[in-house]
Amino acid sequence: MLNRVVLVGRLTRDPELRYTPNGIAVANFTLAVNRTFSNQQGERDADFINCVIWRKPAENVANYLKKGSLAGVDGKIQTRSYDNNEGKRVFVTEIVADSVQFLEPRGSNSNQGQGNDFGSPGPSGNDFGKQQNHNQNRSSGGFNDDPFANDGKPIDISDDDLPF
Repeated sequence: MLNRVVLVGRLTRDPELRYTPNGIAVANFTLAVNRTFSNQQGERDADFINCVIWRKPAENVANYLKKGSLAGVDGKIQTRSYDNNEGKRVFVTEIVADSVQFLEPRGSNSNQGQGNDFGSPGPSGNDFGKQQNHNQNRSSGGFNDDPFANDGKPIDISDDDLPF
């Protein structure tokens, strides 16, 4: 059997961090994931997916992500049920995250102007700050970054050079 989910979306609200009576951290958040198609009005709808993550990654999510943050979630679908205060059975379907990747650098302004302050170097192991500096240094090096860029000249390749 296989139960695996990979999502990329934006948090709809700040993560909610709580602790169990045994002291185990658990964070809940909702991820808005755009659909790949447009509706009849030409607008793209989104699905709002509830996610939960446990232990140290939960604390990292609560500390480094906030409403509007772009995140990648890897986990599994889980269903559960409970009886609410009125005695009615409530069914819940959620994603139990194994890992959450922070997909924007610290201070990114692409987040509806909120100016995030997370993820560099993030607890997910991504060091966005160094990567950005590396990319800036490469692009300002004065040499052609793309050896395959089209400079208007035909490419001289014989059929013997092709792998197929």
